[in-house]
Amino acid sequence: MIDVRRLQILREVARLGSFNRAATTLRITPSAVSQQISALERSLGTAVAIRSTRGVELTEAGRVLVDAGDAIAAELASAEHEIGRLAKADTGKLTVATFTSGGQRLLPAALTRFAQERPGVELAVLENEPEDAVPLVREGAADLALVYHYDGPPPQPAGLCFTPLMADPMWIALPDGHHLAGRDAVTVADLAAERWVHGCLVVGDMLDHYAAMAGYEPRVACRGTDYVFAQSLVRAGVGISMIPEVALTSGVTTVRLRPPCPTRYIGIVMPKRRPNPLAEILAEALEKTVAALDK
Repeated sequence: MIDVRRLQILREVARLGSFNRAATTLRITPSAVSQQISALERSLGTAVAIRSTRGVELTEAGRVLVDAGDAIAAELASAEHEIGRLAKADTGKLTVATFTSGGQRLLPAALTRFAQERPGVELAVLENEPEDAVPLVREGAADLALVYHYDGPPPQPAGLCFTPLMADPMWIALPDGHHLAGRDAVTVADLAAERWVHGCLVVGDMLDHYAAMAGYEPRVACRGTDYVFAQSLVRAGVGISMIPEVALTSGVTTVRLRPPCPTRYIGIVMPKRRPNPLAEILAEALEKTVAALDK
């Protein structure tokens, strides 16, 4: 039988990459961490972590254990959250985590639908990027997260369920009077001579990749982290910007970006087991909101 406490210690070592940092977080000594990991290895008959001058690296067996530990921790957090709610007879609260543009474009209409069905529910909304929102759901600090990912398979976080909502294609925001404004669509290759304004660092990195495929290196005027700010700079004539459709603001000239190019995908993350029934109602409201966008 695997000792749950030792599994918790291994998860902290994996998360922090160091016995010393894990010891500080767990409020035990580094030697105690080392002893517990050694005891875990003896019980399994195989190594789970390798220490080096660069820190700690997990073995394949260690990675399997940490994945299992994440799933167990998610289940325990969900159970604790559910029991706490039952104990307090507190079924009238819902906490939602969302990224900024999703919170601006999709969430308000969904919350309006939700409030019509459950007017007495106390809502809390947390603004977080997906890498921070998903752990909140896993830990029970949020009941639902509105998240996104880019090209590739959707995330499969341990103990959680990802439900796709929509593809969010990229557009190019242009200054007024730009010579490409009359086009139905453009490609990344058409934009080699332009100066760029980034509203997201990840999108900027992806632009570098697609521009390299087209044979050029983008000239960047601003590396920002806010799509609204980026579009204000575009309107001021600073450059052009690659913006997901959901993040577009009114009053900016746009043209569709044709493949090859990145696409953003938006979805919902909730616990696999025992989700808050109110979160399921909001998830349905989000699906209806997205469906209405296509009409």
